[in-house]
Amino acid sequence: MKCPFCGDDDTQVIDSRINDEGDSIRRRRRCSACDKRFTTYETAELHMPQVVKQNGTREEFNRDKLRLSFTRALHKRPVPTEYVDRALDHIVQKILSLGEREIPARDLGESVMQELKLMDKVAYIRFASVYRSFSDVDDFHDVIRDLDVPRKKK
Repeated sequence: MKCPFCGDDDTQVIDSRINDEGDSIRRRRRCSACDKRFTTYETAELHMPQVVKQNGTREEFNRDKLRLSFTRALHKRPVPTEYVDRALDHIVQKILSLGEREIPARDLGESVMQELKLMDKVAYIRFASVYRSFSDVDDFHDVIRDLDVPRKKK
């Protein structure tokens, strides 16, 4: 590790600590040449697969873009941000567990729908209406029927 102050290659680790989540290590280092101290962080580098859109183009996986999908569907819905974060984590873990270099955008959309279905029925219907390009009211009836939500008695 090069010293950020003098550029010397000879640095020593003085202290190492694992963070609370257990997914990174903080290392205090000291440069042998200039004797200055600095901190480095070590984390695992995970490569997300590229997303293949329906028209065949490819783009980098973008967690923020996925979050935006949830945000739009959940607009003015009483769903805590932690639920969205957890749903995003589920989707990312699912994608990583596949071990693929590419993933169809359709699979991402289906994953979002699964998470929204568990999270909030209204948001699920909102997302489905755009994602599946509903053309008339019957499409809404079909999705609502598939939800199998028991009606409240009056």
